[in-house]
Amino acid sequence: MTTPLLDVGDLRVSYPGRGFRARPHEVLHGVSLSVREGETLGLVGESGSGKTTIGRAVLGLVKADGGRIHFHGQDITHAPARVRRILARDIQVVFQDPYTSLNPSLTIGDILSEPLVVQGASPADARARVRELLDQVGLPADASERLPREFSGGQRQRVAIARALAPRPRLIVCDEPVSALDLSTQARVLDLFVDIQRRTGVAYLFVSHDLTVIRHVSHRVTVLYRGDIVETGPADRVTSTPEHPYTQRLLLAAPVADPLRQRQRREERRRLAATPTAGPRG
Repeated sequence: MTTPLLDVGDLRVSYPGRGFRARPHEVLHGVSLSVREGETLGLVGESGSGKTTIGRAVLGLVKADGGRIHFHGQDITHAPARVRRILARDIQVVFQDPYTSLNPSLTIGDILSEPLVVQGASPADARARVRELLDQVGLPADASERLPREFSGGQRQRVAIARALAPRPRLIVCDEPVSALDLSTQARVLDLFVDIQRRTGVAYLFVSHDLTVIRHVSHRVTVLYRGDIVETGPADRVTSTPEHPYTQRLLLAAPVADPLRQRQRREERRRLAATPTAGPRG
């Protein structure tokens, strides 16, 4: 069996407590997961479940209190800044808000070429790569001369995706990358993620609170509830016939167009809400 690209084992993360002498609050209670080459693992759960914290720990943005994070066989759990700069070639991120994740004073060309030049590319090679990236995410070539404010939310997120793809990474952490977009734009950007993966073989750790979004892009799905994994498995099964009551509630929370069916789903969700949520499963 091949070694996973990303292997997280018994990960524990705590945040400082609020107030004087408050004890730290543990938000991840020993989480284990893996992502294979070219695979999308969807992380889904409500706000506060710990899904974003997992992504931030992989990126080195929060400190792990316990457990391990291995990337391509290398232990990066407590990697120093120098190693993290090297890892940036292989691990990239697309953040939630396309409006704040781009420098408003730089042109799109500068935003995309800057990390390439820092990593040693010549200006000519960087410009050629920018043209390739813009084509890859479906933006016109003249976009490189424009500022972020001249683009819509969906177009800005395409720029953010292009920036993540610039160093040809092996893994992209996608932190709620479509939640700030309207539904029609969401669908187009999700299709873009799928198409890019098919063409490049990049792997995604895809974080979302929306089970419908996760179903669209994922090969496997891991469901988090208050810092614990309660269900994991193939995306088709987890997003259509989930076993855990919490995952079932997430599924029923997704709106449907039929008013009668929507009312039935609300009633079923209320019934499940009265069922105690059991511990981790699968």
